[in-house]
Amino acid sequence: MTTGLQRRVSTRLAFLAAGMAMSAWAPLVPFAQARTGVEPGQLGLLLLCLGIGSLLAMPVTGVMAARFGCRRIILASGFGCCLVFPLLAIAPAAWSLALALFLFGAAIGTLDVAMNIQAVIVEKEYGGALMSGFHGLFSVGGIVGAGGMTLMLWAGLDLVAASLVLAAVVALVVAFAGPHLLRDPVPSERDAPLFVVPRGAVVLIGALCSLVFLAEGAVLDWSAVFLTSGGGFTAGQGGLGYAAFAVAMTVGRLNGDKLVHRWGGGRLLLLGGLCAALGFLSVVLAPSPWIALAGFALIGTGASNIVPVLFSAAGNQKDMPASLAISAITTIGYAGILAGPGLIGFVAHAFGLQLAFAGLACGMLLVAASAGMGVASPRSSG
Repeated sequence: MTTGLQRRVSTRLAFLAAGMAMSAWAPLVPFAQARTGVEPGQLGLLLLCLGIGSLLAMPVTGVMAARFGCRRIILASGFGCCLVFPLLAIAPAAWSLALALFLFGAAIGTLDVAMNIQAVIVEKEYGGALMSGFHGLFSVGGIVGAGGMTLMLWAGLDLVAASLVLAAVVALVVAFAGPHLLRDPVPSERDAPLFVVPRGAVVLIGALCSLVFLAEGAVLDWSAVFLTSGGGFTAGQGGLGYAAFAVAMTVGRLNGDKLVHRWGGGRLLLLGGLCAALGFLSVVLAPSPWIALAGFALIGTGASNIVPVLFSAAGNQKDMPASLAISAITTIGYAGILAGPGLIGFVAHAFGLQLAFAGLACGMLLVAASAGMGVASPRSSG
């Protein structure tokens, strides 16, 4: 393989590993709650530790990648995820689980930023659209990680043994990625300051990412509630909404680079935002549960390539060094995921879940409107 192809494959493997590690935690949540004996409210606070760890790690990752190169950061954080993950399966008390989640979140947050910085650099070297494909491998990793852990536990494998197997597989993927990750930092960014206040296009791109992550988090946390509380589905069928969303998003991302090349980043923002908004409205106005299910698939299809296009745009803006811009945008966007469940819950409690979803449709229309503001740079359009 040529050097360029090897770098692209290594970047895809980094995204695959991150998706596997992140999603594999989901099947462990009920076991962690039973083992520690915490109430649902306390569990929510414990889960927040993962997000806090990520948010604290993300802003400094851009500086570390600029000074030490992506390879060291990706390998350290990737192997760090593997070392911490089994602790999530054995932490006996709330305080130890909180610490494990904090460390796991810090490792995942660092890996997330570093691999996106690597992706931006590799995409620039390639001279065409690659970002959607990279993020598509993250989605594939999510399916493999959550599905693999579920299958192992369903087959009767011990919880600790299953977590060790998953950690070992992720470690192998990271190890295979290692040799061709970017070793040297970008020369122009070696002397990047320790901290830069986000400015210019970076603030707008971060805000748009936050809206999309808010929508994705809402589907993850509230789709089952919506379908079972008034959508005509049983409790056992509630997960179909997120499944439809996740499959549609994965398919969309795996085909996204072709779409970016054909239509350009700006048009994909417009069409993606409109499609996601239509999906939310379909869910809200659906006369039957199956149309609501199709609405969740529309949301996944529309949202699938918005964030990859925005990350490509972040790598090509001139207001900040690319590594610091990616770090800032990931942090701002991730804040949307953390704030999303509580915000949607507050609106749903006060005005109903349908109105909350209608508000998300408006947010997706704002994303579509941003296409006319030149957010997606010409380079990101392929």
